[in-house]
Amino acid sequence: FLVKESGKNKREVACFIKAPVTVLENLKCKILNDTSSLVVEDSEELVSNVISIECYDYEKILFPINIAIPFTSCFRGSYREIMVKVTDVNFQSNYLTPISLEGYQGNHKESFAEVKIYHLGVFSVLSCLKKETFTVPKVGLSQKLSMDSRINFYYHPEAFSSPATIQLKIQPIEPSLVSALKARHDMYHSVLSTSALVHVHHPSAQPFNSSVTITLPCPPNLEKKRKGDEREHARAVSATLKRVAAAYQPCSIKCIHPAHEAMHKTFWWEKKRQKLTSSILSLSKINGGFTTSCKENIQSEFTISLFVVIRLLFLLENTYLLLFAQALEEALCSTMTNVILYQKRENPYKIVVLLSASKELTYELQNLHEEGYFGPPEPTQQFPLKEGEQIHFRFRGNIFASENGKDFGKVYRLIFHSQRKPRLDLQIKEVDEFGNHSSPYYKGTAVFYKITREMITRKWEQPLPYGEYQHHSALCKLALTLPKHEKSINRPRSTKRISSNALDALWDNLLFWLAEELAEDNASLFALRLPVRQSVLQLVKLKCPDNLTHQIYELLCCWKKTLPRSADKQQLLSRYLRKSGRSDLSEELRLKCQSVHLT
Repeated sequence: FLVKESGKNKREVACFIKAPVTVLENLKCKILNDTSSLVVEDSEELVSNVISIECYDYEKILFPINIAIPFTSCFRGSYREIMVKVTDVNFQSNYLTPISLEGYQGNHKESFAEVKIYHLGVFSVLSCLKKETFTVPKVGLSQKLSMDSRINFYYHPEAFSSPATIQLKIQPIEPSLVSALKARHDMYHSVLSTSALVHVHHPSAQPFNSSVTITLPCPPNLEKKRKGDEREHARAVSATLKRVAAAYQPCSIKCIHPAHEAMHKTFWWEKKRQKLTSSILSLSKINGGFTTSCKENIQSEFTISLFVVIRLLFLLENTYLLLFAQALEEALCSTMTNVILYQKRENPYKIVVLLSASKELTYELQNLHEEGYFGPPEPTQQFPLKEGEQIHFRFRGNIFASENGKDFGKVYRLIFHSQRKPRLDLQIKEVDEFGNHSSPYYKGTAVFYKITREMITRKWEQPLPYGEYQHHSALCKLALTLPKHEKSINRPRSTKRISSNALDALWDNLLFWLAEELAEDNASLFALRLPVRQSVLQLVKLKCPDNLTHQIYELLCCWKKTLPRSADKQQLLSRYLRKSGRSDLSEELRLKCQSVHLT
């Protein structure tokens, strides 16, 4: 099915469907990428278009039908897998395991997730955490996880009164993530490293009768510090924790000086209530990993819990460990992101706006430079975004934008997906051509707002709002400019001016020669001491960012345009050259002007 995405002229392959001809003729397919926020959840990553498959007459559809959806997955690893998510009109979803991930569909070479479906709906290909399911019999079970054989769950005999089904997911934690949290919050300084985050789904109707022994790896401390530094940090963290404790609940904080061996704390907490249910005290080191035994009192309270081992420099109260766990869970679902707004160098009326993960910012900027896009403005400061969260933006001031060159002044949307590249190519123009009259260019501002998934209405039609965002504070702002273009004035025949093209050409050649001479000494634009506005200097740098000769030439041309026709340009220019310490060029300029009778 070749279809157009809404608002775009380009046709692309939405999917391949294998079915009888009579069935294919009765199907219609659409790309619904504007609704992608509604099909992803935490820890899921969208890697394809969101497509809707409907029919004209349901009675003529014969199931099952095979569909293959193209996708692009940049990175998966052993902890993730590709799944196809099917969502109905009521936003009820289920997951299908692809029967193949072939690279060819006919003449098309690509990655395709092929599934067999028994009903129609909205389809998307996701990169999800691998789910491992096993059944614990009454006699007990020792289960090593296929995704990481170092992790083992041992259920003792009679752990459950009847066979119980357990579901597990493993979410690895990068050491850089822990370091970032510690850098932002002093009270987490005691944390040295963590194990992977384990998502455990136990049956709520079946209570634990005996303990469960869990073995999992926890990396060593990668930040070896001097003992003196550790004592200073311990005192600073102690003071910080006492202040934080007063804000949350009264409790006493004890900071223990580090011993030769780091301490470890292991605990479960409830996902929905964010409540620490019990701590685990029994912890022994085995072959670089840790084994812990626990008997949770969660028989009927909840079914989904999270489990992690935290290596500590000194003991912390459970309150602060829970705060750290909550911050860790939030950070795992977020990506630090920047907004980029660049203009085309050859045509500043064309701009590109995109979201880039901060760790890929340098790579994205290099690609934009190769396409001919440059700043200013520079990219925004980084901020966290979750999968499916949206950035809405609009233009204010004397500049507005359009996607198609016709509809100006709209609100625009970028939906963040870590494995896709949210990008908009827009055209900008001035609102009022007589505005910003004291400046050589038009000025405007792009204002960006963050829209979380909870703020998005659960409807398959997702129109953009046209009203003001009175109840939203701006996430960030980027200023942009447009150079003013010379207006052609149609004058009556009797008042037409006499052209002086030959004289202007001589001056242009003379100014370009002067620019080349000054550029050889790497002269600064400020060194010329020409009486021009600061905005003119900025405009010149924007117009010719990489060529000093052209910058000086443009500056001299802008200065010449400000002079009355009767002004002695050679005498004025010679004076500025002498003030700049270039008396030699001043004299040479005088001789050149005399030779061609220029003033």
